[in-house]
Amino acid sequence: MISQFYILSLRGDTIITRDFRGDVVKGTAEIFFRKVKFWCGDAPPIFNLDGVSYIFVKKNGLYFVATTSQNVSPAAVVELLTKMAKVFKDFCGVLNEESIRKNFVLVYELLDEMVDFGYPQTTNTEHLKSCIHNEAVLIETPKPGVAGLNLPQWNPRTVPSNAVHRPVGPTQNESSRNKKNEIFVDILERITVLMNANGFVINSAIDGSIQMKSYLAGNPELKLALNEDINIKNQQLGGVHGGYGAVVLDDCNFHECVDLEDFSEQRTLSFYPPDGEFAVMNYRITGDFRVPFRINPMVEQQTPHKVEITIKVRADIPESNYGGNVQIACMLPKSTASVSNELGANVVGQSAEYLASEHRLVWNIKKFQGGTECILKSRVTLSSPATG
Repeated sequence: MISQFYILSLRGDTIITRDFRGDVVKGTAEIFFRKVKFWCGDAPPIFNLDGVSYIFVKKNGLYFVATTSQNVSPAAVVELLTKMAKVFKDFCGVLNEESIRKNFVLVYELLDEMVDFGYPQTTNTEHLKSCIHNEAVLIETPKPGVAGLNLPQWNPRTVPSNAVHRPVGPTQNESSRNKKNEIFVDILERITVLMNANGFVINSAIDGSIQMKSYLAGNPELKLALNEDINIKNQQLGGVHGGYGAVVLDDCNFHECVDLEDFSEQRTLSFYPPDGEFAVMNYRITGDFRVPFRINPMVEQQTPHKVEITIKVRADIPESNYGGNVQIACMLPKSTASVSNELGANVVGQSAEYLASEHRLVWNIKKFQGGTECILKSRVTLSSPATG
């Protein structure tokens, strides 16, 4: 059970607040924000102050916070906050400070349906649709792209990411006739790679997810066909086996709505899509694969107080592709006094700066074309002699 819930902005403004039980002192939002802001490093998602437990998740520049004086399961509350944020996004269309402020009546209505006297009731978007009567206010979102750069056109079958910034429920100034009957599919992958000083890969993994957002009327059955060469490690699947180019998954899991009857033989997923955004499938791959970027760092100590760092990055992707808004970060010693960066002549769309408060050098590349190489030279002055 939770005692209080609130949504805070990065400035500490309380946008939404609800006291469910009245057993925790007032003013905890201010206490929470002050503690998180002045925490050494990143604040943990769960901490206790004066007998009150603070549990929070941070999403899209917003803090979703729950407080309680009871001995609750922290993981359960984190899961509840995460699902509440997802519900707000489903009904508001986009999750940011402006959408929460403009739809605060809708958010309070959702809050009252999801939690009663501190006890979670439901976070199912489909169930909530029948209980919610307020209409969402649409928020204009900027078109994707990088300003000032000549980026290639979208594939006509690919839509920009802001196409799914539409609420699942009714919206103001929109009739049911204008609603499109459509479903969006997206594949998100996070690649984690550990390299040695010579640029050779020591360890690598891909964590992927097939995401969907449904705006379909009725409740139709859908089938999603995957690559026939997909196999799961340590599992005997029927159909086509292995061979060159086969995709071997170390592990995977599916949404509760997915019927796996045809997956073993035909690699087909059958499901009735729930309203809103959901992950059809999550998977993990740790086998050999082509790493999209290769990093070669070089460190040269010129004097006890001066160090020159050279970072060379190569985009190991086809020349027809590019990496957008690439960021490379490098931690520097705490004794760093000043840093001067050199990006080379005629470099466009790149910037490098030293964040003294974080002891971190950040290099931003707006458009990293495949098959090209970028180099950053940084001269670091230390306040005390460098050690081994």
